[in-house]
Amino acid sequence: MRILPLMLTACLSFSAVNAEEIMVNGEPAPEIDWEALMPKDYVLSLEKMYNNPELELLDDYSDKAQRMYDELTQSLASAPVVNAMNGRMVSIPGFVVPLEGEGQSVDRFFLVPYFGACIHVPPPPSNQIVDVHYEPGTRVESLYDAVLVSGRLTTEVFSHEMGTAGYRLEAYRIEPYELPEEMLPAPTEK
Repeated sequence: MRILPLMLTACLSFSAVNAEEIMVNGEPAPEIDWEALMPKDYVLSLEKMYNNPELELLDDYSDKAQRMYDELTQSLASAPVVNAMNGRMVSIPGFVVPLEGEGQSVDRFFLVPYFGACIHVPPPPSNQIVDVHYEPGTRVESLYDAVLVSGRLTTEVFSHEMGTAGYRLEAYRIEPYELPEEMLPAPTEK
């Protein structure tokens, strides 16, 4: 239960840093941040839910903790989307969680706001997972590397054992993304 406040912070910390306008198929595809995919009142309800001091006092293996965890998982899987985003051409940075592909090529994946999402439990809210389809497929060199995915976003739910996505993105372009300095890992001392 203690990982949740950290998870919320990570979801909201990816922000647009590229000022240049991105064009895809002759249409502007502005870079958006992950917060744009969450209704404002939902952000407030998450903060209220996770700032509950009672969570710290729970025994992780108690029946009450399990009930709260089950409620949380259901709540995250059915998070509300921003309907105004439906049909928009966008560019969004994130990390790849491969779902389908052949060999080294991935043509369907979850795009998530932070590395390790969908691997750790619970996954992010469904409005923080994008189901990406990229017809030609792409080679993912390292799951640690951020990418910028540009394409048409729709509000469409897709459930998978790794998590539930509240959005779908028909990708037209995928490129490496340079993380903002504050998100880079701290240098290690030798």
